[in-house]
Amino acid sequence: MKKIISAATAAVLALSLTACGAKQDKKKTVKIAYLPITHSLAVLEEAEQAESELGIDIELVKYGSWPELLDALNSGRVDGASVLIELAMKSKQEGIGIKAVALGHHDGNVIVTSDEINTAADLKGKTFAIPHRQSSHHILLRDALAKGGLTIDDVSVTELAPTEMPSALASGQIDGYCVAEPFGAMGVSVGAGHVLYTSEELWEDSLCCGLVLTDKFISERHDDAKAFVDGYKKAGDSLDKQKAKEVAKKYLGQTDEVLDISLEWISYSDLEITEEIYDTLAAKVKEYGLSDDPPSYEDFVDASL
Repeated sequence: MKKIISAATAAVLALSLTACGAKQDKKKTVKIAYLPITHSLAVLEEAEQAESELGIDIELVKYGSWPELLDALNSGRVDGASVLIELAMKSKQEGIGIKAVALGHHDGNVIVTSDEINTAADLKGKTFAIPHRQSSHHILLRDALAKGGLTIDDVSVTELAPTEMPSALASGQIDGYCVAEPFGAMGVSVGAGHVLYTSEELWEDSLCCGLVLTDKFISERHDDAKAFVDGYKKAGDSLDKQKAKEVAKKYLGQTDEVLDISLEWISYSDLEITEEIYDTLAAKVKEYGLSDDPPSYEDFVDASL
């Protein structure tokens, strides 16, 4: 009888230890959603370093479209995401508990057009593709049109998946596009078109993708959130062109030529979201009708992490 009690006690202890271990493991995991684009390289690089340098495990969850990623973020299935900042602003406006904690990158977008288009004014009457209405790509299109004395009513705007844009330009289905990299570089690489504008020529220090975390994750695991954001910013600072290319080749599967072109347009250092650059974004969001009431810097950005 004594042996049976001992065995039962041992079994209970083993189960308790296992449960505690599982709880501890879960506590150290940060689940982050991303799309396979160059704008996500800082979080991809951090995932390479996290376990050895930060003591946390980053579980990367890849999605194929912004709506899929946003659904996972808004429903709390992930702790955070590298996401189009305008989409995150819209979610915040609709009551979703998220905070932006860092930029995804600086610059890194281009307007690619057919070879027949050489000025912004040439876009009149043309078909132009963007990935989503709530995006910096939409804002950059509007900025480009303004340079040519045009408005959004002067072009036909269509939403396409990023992967479809280079081939759509090559086939003549569209006349130009603006989208996350490396798809702009792909269009240039295959000779489908040329760069009409880089993002810094239209909107200096533009915001595009940002790193956001859920309020639940920040409040319940503040130390992990702080460690994660610190590691993320350090990972961004470490991404010179060579390191960025190594990470991109591993996760994005693009050719050397495409990556060499694309990485000329983007940088990852100093990823803090300042109030000045956010307020510029919010003003453009209102001006171009993406939102009548974007969240304030204080409500949307957590600068304490």
